[in-house]
Amino acid sequence: MGNFFTSLFSSSKTAGSTEDKAKNEQKNFDILKYDGIRAQKVGKVAYAIKCFTEALNIREDFETMNYLVSAYTVANDLEKAGEVLNRMVELEPDHVATRLTRVNLLFMLDKDAEAIADCLRVIELEPSNHIAYFMMAKAKRTTNDLLGAIADLTRSVALKEDFADAYLLRAEILLGLGQAKEALADVEKAIEIVPEEESSYLLRGRIRVALGDVDAASSDFQRTLDLNPFNEEACVLSGRLLIERGKYDEAIAFFNEAIDTNPSFAKAYSERGRAKNLKGDKAGAFEDLKKSLELNPEGEEAQKMNGQHSNFDNMYKGGIF
Repeated sequence: MGNFFTSLFSSSKTAGSTEDKAKNEQKNFDILKYDGIRAQKVGKVAYAIKCFTEALNIREDFETMNYLVSAYTVANDLEKAGEVLNRMVELEPDHVATRLTRVNLLFMLDKDAEAIADCLRVIELEPSNHIAYFMMAKAKRTTNDLLGAIADLTRSVALKEDFADAYLLRAEILLGLGQAKEALADVEKAIEIVPEEESSYLLRGRIRVALGDVDAASSDFQRTLDLNPFNEEACVLSGRLLIERGKYDEAIAFFNEAIDTNPSFAKAYSERGRAKNLKGDKAGAFEDLKKSLELNPEGEEAQKMNGQHSNFDNMYKGGIF
């Protein structure tokens, strides 16, 4: 393929008439575009990007630009994907799918505040677009407009009553605002819509902890692990409940199993160390904490240590949430 692009463009230079040149350019454009599509399908992303870029040098084509955005995103070249999307919005400012794609990209770039304008434009174009309200709520949550986010999510579920993700996000925000009972109603609605979604049970467990229903919370965390044994947050929360109830041996055994399953699970070592510390095994707690720091030197425990030797009782202070 090394000579492919050279031969392609040298042939265009030898075209005779204007009509022949136009035909040749169209031929080259089609070859590049569809070669790029084929390359992208088999995972040759770098080659696909080159094909799409060269095709667009011949002719600006909205569909090819869309393929290029996808390829750049897969290659994690998000800034370039954004540049192409910006041009697409210039070409077709009322194309809803492009604006929503740009919103998703802005989330990936941690530019949530900038996403709100695109969401508002989509809503102007399609007032019944429940996805736009949902995305705007996500952006408002990140920018700390929590009441605005709740209002947008309420509009979203009014437009689509079985939109589980919107109920879940509203439940998370309500829980953060201390409105656990209202949050519980939303998460149970989400579970009713999608009964096998692990994140719903995880969230309901957190809500039930806030409501003081520890046994039900434990069941929810276990349900999450039944659906996904590798859900680290559910594992940590389950073990913490055992610790909070003074069941240190059970907690240690629980985290032993988690570590056997995933030897790189830094938080499991930290929490096992917490249980050992409370049981009086300072040496074992130190070894677990040290291992946790080795596995995750930027984690919560490292931040607490802040380069100093810490008293274990201080290290492990605080509630479980």
